[in-house]
Amino acid sequence: MSLDMATGMTQGSPRERLLAAANELFYREGVHTVGIDRVIERAGVAKATLYSTFGSKDELIAAYLEARHDAMRERLRRAIDRRRSPRARLLAPFDVQAELAADESYRGCAFANATAESHGSSADAAVAAYRAWVRTTFTELATAAGARDPATLARQLHLLWDGASSSARMDHDPTSVRAAKAAASVLLDAALPAG
Repeated sequence: MSLDMATGMTQGSPRERLLAAANELFYREGVHTVGIDRVIERAGVAKATLYSTFGSKDELIAAYLEARHDAMRERLRRAIDRRRSPRARLLAPFDVQAELAADESYRGCAFANATAESHGSSADAAVAAYRAWVRTTFTELATAAGARDPATLARQLHLLWDGASSSARMDHDPTSVRAAKAAASVLLDAALPAG
């Protein structure tokens, strides 16, 4: 059974329920703001179950972030696969981000939020893996599109991706993502071969 990132899960194994509760509470309120007792209560499991399953709150936070990474990877893959042209495939991540930012429960990037709250924890490794994946995804798409300098284009697109997420959250304005996509389109005009 997979974790539904939008609604959470009330059924499933204790691990799945703990992850669903963590996803709901950590994303909405913050990884350190939410105490472990609230996660346990929401999941409907015993404290011993949390510790036998994850070992610590820190490991639960890492698992929560890994589950969000998996969900984003799948969502982005589906969006990219629906696009035909290399240019449209490069812009697909911004369409996904626009859908997320338009949701009233949007609280920005879960990875940026977790990083702002914790340093030197296992969350850092999950955040680093996610960010590397975003950059690699943009690099692979830029390479497939024939970009003259795929690594630089990927870095620029990643910066726009990050900025759009932060702006949509901080300004409570999901249209920020459309502005980032428009800026990305200008970058593609300069970076991709004509035609």
